[in-house]
Amino acid sequence: MSGKTLTLLAILAFVAFSVGSFIWFIATWDKSREEPVSIRPHNSEERRA
Repeated sequence: MSGKTLTLLAILAFVAFSVGSFIWFIATWDKSREEPVSIRPHNSEERRA
């Protein structure tokens, strides 16, 4: 194989790995096991006018 073909295959493999990792991360996400990222507490009370 030529150098150009190997470079394109390497780029394609990297992109496929990156997209696959992201999809796996989203598919296995469990919100109840993770700490919130923001520091601000969740405001669930309603305001009165």
